[in-house]
Amino acid sequence: MTVRLRMAVHGTRNNRIFHLVAIDHRRRRDAKPIELLGVFDPSPKLDRIGEHSCKTMKWSVDRIKYWLGVGAVPSKPVTRFLEWGGIIPPDSRHPPK
Repeated sequence: MTVRLRMAVHGTRNNRIFHLVAIDHRRRRDAKPIELLGVFDPSPKLDRIGEHSCKTMKWSVDRIKYWLGVGAVPSKPVTRFLEWGGIIPPDSRHPPK
Protein backbone atom coordinates (compact mmCIF):
# COMPACT_ATOMS: atom_id res chain seq x y z
CA MET A 1 0.00 0.00 0.00
CA THR A 2 1.52 3.30 -1.10
CA VAL A 3 0.68 6.17 1.23
CA ARG A 4 0.45 9.70 -0.14
CA LEU A 5 0.36 13.00 1.69
CA ARG A 6 -2.19 15.15 -0.10
CA MET A 7 -4.88 17.76 0.37
CA ALA A 8 -8.56 16.87 0.88
CA VAL A 9 -11.17 19.57 0.16
CA HIS A 10 -13.94 20.36 2.64
CA GLY A 11 -16.40 23.21 3.11
CA THR A 12 -18.81 25.05 0.87
CA ARG A 13 -17.96 26.48 -2.53
CA ASN A 14 -16.82 29.92 -1.38
CA ASN A 15 -15.51 28.80 2.00
CA ARG A 16 -13.04 25.99 1.28
CA ILE A 17 -10.88 24.34 3.92
CA PHE A 18 -8.11 21.93 2.95
CA HIS A 19 -7.02 19.06 5.16
CA LEU A 20 -3.51 17.67 4.87
CA VAL A 21 -4.00 13.90 5.11
CA ALA A 22 -2.11 10.63 4.88
CA ILE A 23 -4.14 8.36 2.60
CA ASP A 24 -3.80 5.29 0.39
CA HIS A 25 -2.98 6.51 -3.14
CA ARG A 26 -5.86 4.49 -4.66
CA ARG A 27 -8.54 6.25 -2.61
CA ARG A 28 -10.56 9.21 -3.93
CA ARG A 29 -9.73 12.78 -2.93
CA ASP A 30 -12.18 13.20 -0.06
CA ALA A 31 -12.20 9.59 1.19
CA LYS A 32 -11.59 8.74 4.84
CA PRO A 33 -7.85 9.21 5.47
CA ILE A 34 -5.48 7.10 7.52
CA GLU A 35 -4.59 10.20 9.54
CA LEU A 36 -5.36 13.92 9.54
CA LEU A 37 -2.06 15.82 9.65
CA GLY A 38 -3.06 19.46 9.27
CA VAL A 39 -5.64 22.04 8.25
CA PHE A 40 -5.14 24.91 5.77
CA ASP A 41 -7.69 27.73 5.70
CA PRO A 42 -6.97 29.90 2.63
CA SER A 43 -9.57 32.57 3.40
CA PRO A 44 -7.89 35.59 5.04
CA LYS A 45 -8.79 36.21 8.67
CA LEU A 46 -8.28 39.58 10.34
CA ASP A 47 -5.76 39.65 13.15
CA ARG A 48 -7.16 41.57 16.12
CA ILE A 49 -3.88 43.12 17.24
CA GLY A 50 -2.53 44.59 14.02
CA GLU A 51 -5.61 44.17 11.83
CA HIS A 52 -3.60 42.16 9.30
CA SER A 53 -5.27 39.53 7.18
CA CYS A 54 -3.58 36.14 7.18
CA LYS A 55 -4.16 32.61 5.98
CA THR A 56 -3.77 29.86 8.55
CA MET A 57 -1.98 26.53 8.33
CA LYS A 58 -2.00 24.24 11.37
CA TRP A 59 -0.11 20.99 11.12
CA SER A 60 1.49 18.28 13.21
CA VAL A 61 5.16 18.45 12.27
CA ASP A 62 6.22 15.31 14.12
CA ARG A 63 3.51 13.19 12.46
CA ILE A 64 4.37 14.59 9.00
CA LYS A 65 8.03 13.72 9.56
CA TYR A 66 6.98 10.24 10.71
CA TRP A 67 5.00 9.60 7.52
CA LEU A 68 7.83 10.92 5.34
CA GLY A 69 10.23 8.68 7.27
CA VAL A 70 8.22 5.52 6.59
CA GLY A 71 8.01 6.26 2.87
CA ALA A 72 4.89 8.34 2.28
CA VAL A 73 5.11 10.38 -0.93
CA PRO A 74 3.80 13.98 -0.82
CA SER A 75 1.90 15.43 -3.77
CA LYS A 76 3.34 18.48 -5.55
CA PRO A 77 1.17 21.04 -3.69
CA VAL A 78 1.96 19.39 -0.36
CA THR A 79 5.68 19.44 -1.22
CA ARG A 80 5.43 23.21 -1.80
CA PHE A 81 3.67 23.67 1.57
CA LEU A 82 6.26 21.58 3.40
CA GLU A 83 9.14 23.50 1.80
CA TRP A 84 7.42 26.79 2.62
CA GLY A 85 6.97 25.68 6.24
CA GLY A 86 10.56 24.50 6.59
CA ILE A 87 9.66 20.86 7.23
CA ILE A 88 11.60 19.57 4.22
CA PRO A 89 14.52 21.32 2.51
CA PRO A 90 13.95 22.88 -0.93
CA ASP A 91 16.40 20.46 -2.57
CA SER A 92 14.74 17.35 -1.17
CA ARG A 93 14.17 14.01 -2.93
CA HIS A 94 10.40 14.55 -3.02
CA PRO A 95 8.53 15.31 -6.28
CA PRO A 96 9.62 18.55 -7.98
CA LYS A 97 7.45 21.64 -8.20
